[in-house]
Amino acid sequence: MSTLKYQRVLLKLSGEALAPKGETGIDPVAANMIAKQVKEVVELGADLAIVIGGGNIWRGKIGIQVGMDQATADYMGMLATVMNSLVLMDALEQVGVTTRVQTAIQMQSVAEPYIRRRAIRHIEKKRVVIFAGGTGNPYFTTDTAAALRAVEINADLLIKATKVDGIYNCDPHGNPDAIKYHEIRYIDVLSQQLEVMDATAISLCMANKMPLMVLNLWEEGSLQKALRGEPTGTLVIP
Repeated sequence: MSTLKYQRVLLKLSGEALAPKGETGIDPVAANMIAKQVKEVVELGADLAIVIGGGNIWRGKIGIQVGMDQATADYMGMLATVMNSLVLMDALEQVGVTTRVQTAIQMQSVAEPYIRRRAIRHIEKKRVVIFAGGTGNPYFTTDTAAALRAVEINADLLIKATKVDGIYNCDPHGNPDAIKYHEIRYIDVLSQQLEVMDATAISLCMANKMPLMVLNLWEEGSLQKALRGEPTGTLVIP
């Protein structure tokens, strides 16, 4: 078994990670691909929890733009994260990874309620725990939920998996001269207004000295490299 620099990790996935390329909805092939990557990390001996967004199903900003009450739009987004969590749970179980879904919005017919000590116990038993329903409150993003859960389960590292291989000083897709940061401080992320996570999530990580790794989920071996402490993505430090 490989030596891990980070033993307990929370992985933040966007809802778009489950969507067909360039579309909305859920792609079982994408779910299966993510499940296989997660299995590889679990087989390294890591303790893993996951927070996934719901943007592939519903984006609250769209509802707000047409006059919908923000709290209602946000609750709909939370329900979308539950659907994505169930999809990912099924994909993980199919590849032999024991998984539990806990949701901040109680719906005991489909998932456990979020209970911190129970979640930690699942993780100690080498089960992957998927946290659904955001924080359970409107006006907070799933980025903030990921930061909160990472702190609550005493994670060693929070990983935000994206389609970009780290943090740049500007959008690398629109600017070929964009400069990649291999390491950056939280205070610099805030002062430069880099779009890594929302300010609430960044502030929560900074206050609790939670290291954050931003990496490309689709780059082969990126998750394993991150857990071993090998160079990959961008590390945000307190």
